[in-house]
Amino acid sequence: MIQAIILAAGKSERMGRVKSLLPWGKRTLIEAIIDRVARSRAKEVLVVLGAAREVIEPVMAKHDLRTVFNPDFARGMLSSIHRGLEAVPHDARAVFFFLGDQPPPHPGMINRLIDAYEKTGKGIVLPVCGGRRGHPVLIDLKYRNEIRTLDPGIGLRQLMRDHPEDVLEVRTRSLWVLLDIDTPEDYERALALWRRRRK
Repeated sequence: MIQAIILAAGKSERMGRVKSLLPWGKRTLIEAIIDRVARSRAKEVLVVLGAAREVIEPVMAKHDLRTVFNPDFARGMLSSIHRGLEAVPHDARAVFFFLGDQPPPHPGMINRLIDAYEKTGKGIVLPVCGGRRGHPVLIDLKYRNEIRTLDPGIGLRQLMRDHPEDVLEVRTRSLWVLLDIDTPEDYERALALWRRRRK
């Protein structure tokens, strides 16, 4: 099984409002991400919550998924990764980390990364656009214990630096894998791109 983990514990300080609940079509951003992941070959969605848990959790109750709370969310993303890993069943083969503040990934892109993982046996698989690494990132759970020892200031990038021979870059022309929604301007740009893609 490949466990999907959506990291949605951040404080949204630069946005000024809860990023996960930003409107995205007829749904919220986090719901659009959940829908895309559920339509892929990744199994069982787990959402890590932290800041604004009290307003995000009721929205999650509408969906078939698990949530876990990261009380240490102020320490950064790696603390949420740790909390998510603690909740992953021991029979899972790998985890797929999705950002709760990134435009919803296409199910086809998710499946391409899964196929690459299964065909090559590489332990760290991620999309690359224009020479830049993006998200989501798939990581084999042979690294479960090592992830617990990573430097919080570097996070998963340290894992990739320590094991370059085990990293597989899956090339794509889609800028979607590089986008983050951190500010109102980011949000408007991402929405505009999404609307153009739907036409």
